[in-house]
This record gives sequence, structure tokens and C-alpha cells, in this order.
Amino acid sequence: QVQLVESGGGLVQAGGSLRLSCAASGNILTINSMGWYRQAPGKQRESVAGITGGGITNYAESVKGRFTISRDNAKNTVFLQMNSLKPEDTAVYYCNAEGLYLVGPFNSWGQGTQVTVSS
Repeated sequence: QVQLVESGGGLVQAGGSLRLSCAASGNILTINSMGWYRQAPGKQRESVAGITGGGITNYAESVKGRFTISRDNAKNTVFLQMNSLKPEDTAVYYCNAEGLYLVGPFNSWGQGTQVTVSS
């Protein structure tokens, strides 16, 4: 199985910054895409940002210009730099990765990390 471990969440004031990290492990052959999702209380999980193996990125309109996704392919790690945070960014943030490992294709999720932005 491919496991994803997230870190970097926490409590920050509005206007502040946080950097999330997510490391994938488990006999991985290749990772095609990695991304970040979030789920606020009472809301559905939504896509925040994604990045392909070639570095092509996409962002939700609500975070464009404030969040930056990047990845370190050598370390199977994806990052989310979050600047100018707003209270509406408060949510549990989940990492996702899909690709190929020793047994076959995978599509894995991290356990989630809480981000709380106070006003």
C-alpha cells in the first residue's frame, strides 16, 4: 500500500502563512499527480490545488494568487504554501496522490491536517 503522511497544519491569524507537506511512501514506481483537497465543517470536500509529474499546476479560484503547490519528485513529496490566509480557508486539508506502485495503480489519501485561521 502507498501511504501519505501530512504535516504543517495549525492555527494562524488571518493574513498569515502556513506550509503543508505530504510525503508518499510504499514501493512507489511513479506518481502521476498529487494534490490538496480540503473539507470544512458541514461542507463537501473540494479540490484546492493539483500538480502533475511534469509540474503543471491548477488551483481553485478561491486560492489563486495566495496558494502555491510544488513537489519534490525525488522525495515523493508535495507542498502547499498558503499565504494571505483567510478565515474561510479553515478546514481539514487532505493530500492525494495517484500513480503506480509495485503491485499496480494506486490512488491514496492522507489522514488530513487541520488548518484554522482566526479573524
